[in-house]
Amino acid sequence: MPPPGGPCVQRTLGRTGQDVSVVGQGTWQLGGDWGEVQEADAFGVLDAAVESGVTFFDTADVYGDGRSEQLIGRYLKDRPDAGVFVATKMGRRADQVPENYVLDNFRAWNDRSRANLGVDTLDLVQLHCPPTAVYSSDEVYDALDTLVAEQRIAAYAVSVETCAEAITAIARPGVASVQIILNPFRLKPLDEVLPAARAAGVGIIARVPLASGLLSGKYTKDTVFAPEDHRSYNRHGEAFDQGETFSGIEYGNGVAAAAEFAELAPQGATPAQTALRWIIQQPGVTSVIPGARSVEQARANAAAASLPPLPQSTLDAVRDLYDRRIRAEVHHRW
Repeated sequence: MPPPGGPCVQRTLGRTGQDVSVVGQGTWQLGGDWGEVQEADAFGVLDAAVESGVTFFDTADVYGDGRSEQLIGRYLKDRPDAGVFVATKMGRRADQVPENYVLDNFRAWNDRSRANLGVDTLDLVQLHCPPTAVYSSDEVYDALDTLVAEQRIAAYAVSVETCAEAITAIARPGVASVQIILNPFRLKPLDEVLPAARAAGVGIIARVPLASGLLSGKYTKDTVFAPEDHRSYNRHGEAFDQGETFSGIEYGNGVAAAAEFAELAPQGATPAQTALRWIIQQPGVTSVIPGARSVEQARANAAAASLPPLPQSTLDAVRDLYDRRIRAEVHHRW
């Protein structure tokens, strides 16, 4: 494993013009939807990420109903030298109807996030997987442009569930980046989304990079998750889009596929680091945002940026594994 610490490779985040680390820090876990995380442990994760060269945090106003944003805000107040770019998201605290995606609501949501994060201007605000019609609304983008003009936000972006939503958003000139599920069990974005983003100068933020932990190779068919963990209560999309949990794969099939994937890890790298390295080297990816519940996980995630590129034989093996075990289950849906 590469040693922790030191600078992490930086890439420009699309139309923001800002450089961010190729491995960022996802903070959904810090909000509580993955089981309880103590405050001291949350600060330890953020500190370990920064000390490992991470300069990009991704959060949302709905993670712990604002707890994730608040923790980041308090951490960065104590570490003004950290140089971290913070992307948050808005929209999921309201009823999911297009009529709620209007300027007055955007202002109110932004005011709450700015207070949580302790900033006057948010670095980047992403629409948080809104109803599909929202991505095609001129009024929505006009409202987002107004937020930029009012200096509430420096830039805006979208987080999507489907490749079709991503393509729609990329065509909009003000969209800085697209956040989408991408991992060795979710290859469809490679076909059209990443090429379109590259051509348009739009950044790609890859989320759910470990398929909710499956790709770490640590779980078995008998693993039990805490009741408050979405891997218990959202396996079939009961609370939000099924694709957010185990990338939408049936758990037993995912465990079996993950065991095969683990065999592809090069010497000195964990399966999780191998998955992150695979994502990093996909053309068009700006940053991958794994979560972490411990200092060790945060350091190991960041270290994936220092791994040598995976050889073509490994890339081919990932494609073969996907085609054999995963494609039929997820490719047509997302």
